[in-house]
Amino acid sequence: MVGPVFEIGEALLGSGDEVAHIDLMIGSRDGPVGIAFANALSQLSAGHTPLLAVIRPNLPPKPYTLIIPKVTAVKTGEGVSKIFGVGQAAVAKAIADAVEEGVIPQDKCDEWVIICSVFISPAAKNDRKLYHYNYGATKLALKRAMDKYPPIEKILYDKDRAKHPIMGFKVPRLWRPPYLQIALDNPNINAAKRVIKNMAQSDRIILEAGTPLVKRYGVSVIGQLREIARDQFIIADLKTLDVGKVEVDMAYEETADAVVASGLAAKKSLDNFIYESHRVGIYSMVDMMEVSDPLKKLEELKELPDVVILHKGIDTEASDSQFAEGSGELSLNTRAGLTKALKEKYPKLLVSVAGGIRPETAVEALKNGADILIVGRYITQSKDVERSTREFVQLLARTVPEAPGDIDLFRVHEE
Repeated sequence: MVGPVFEIGEALLGSGDEVAHIDLMIGSRDGPVGIAFANALSQLSAGHTPLLAVIRPNLPPKPYTLIIPKVTAVKTGEGVSKIFGVGQAAVAKAIADAVEEGVIPQDKCDEWVIICSVFISPAAKNDRKLYHYNYGATKLALKRAMDKYPPIEKILYDKDRAKHPIMGFKVPRLWRPPYLQIALDNPNINAAKRVIKNMAQSDRIILEAGTPLVKRYGVSVIGQLREIARDQFIIADLKTLDVGKVEVDMAYEETADAVVASGLAAKKSLDNFIYESHRVGIYSMVDMMEVSDPLKKLEELKELPDVVILHKGIDTEASDSQFAEGSGELSLNTRAGLTKALKEKYPKLLVSVAGGIRPETAVEALKNGADILIVGRYITQSKDVERSTREFVQLLARTVPEAPGDIDLFRVHEE
């Protein structure tokens, strides 16, 4: 087995004040890890005091392992004993056991070194848990380093599914359409909150702070919605026509996940709008309501938005012959053709359909390739918001089967 030049492993295990977080590097003595090892041990800093891992005094494991405490300025005797006692022993024992179990080949123990960054909270009280968690986290981090874990496929699969356990909230992205977008257009914050509190729970539901709601309360309404929709994807429907960069920044400062511009805006305004959205890391959406040729509009832009909205306005739902047929009921025929054309030309572009969306019209829209169904009054004016949202969620679930579960989430503690 050829020794690693520079491999990295990470693991978080445990809970409470005793939670263990390990970052480690393993590599040959004459490589970058060996150089870093020597520098860290010989050039002590004021904040961190590196120390060798030892199973007991005078018995370090091999490969030699240098512990770098993550918490600076450990001053009390109790704090010192946790890192110099419990932390040292847990890491050292994990390294020795990894050698015995074959994770590290014995014939490489004198050729490699390990640098292990260890977090021990000053608030930790239970030394047995502290040892238990740090031992397990070190073994897991070491195994992951030797296995070059995680593979890039897992990172791409998990990046939008994962929730950091310490952060405590999710930051959803639109990675797995289709979605139901609830348009909170009623300019009454209490009415909007009522809908959020009563809607069905699903990762496929995203929220829109509608234009009337934003006009009444300002973009700060996003923060008010966040109070009860912490984990939701929230869109600020500003229908920007000018100063695209300014309005993106306003929405971004209020933690909006996406912002909407009007497709009627000038090319320069849309270019600025899309550029700024991508610069700060939120989704750019362009509403094509009253735009005669959405495909041509997109062709003029320097960069594509993330989402195009094919929107039939409320005031024209029953009057525009392009969308109304026979009895005056809304038809999705025109938008169906546009959806197919957009998806064919721009496969990565997400397409939203808005206006007159009900369960019976939603089925056809999904068949034609819609990624997002924007629904307003059918849900927001319903006497049973939970039932109304669940109707759409069930339709979406039938459209795309769920991806298989990830065994690693269940395997962590065994490793």
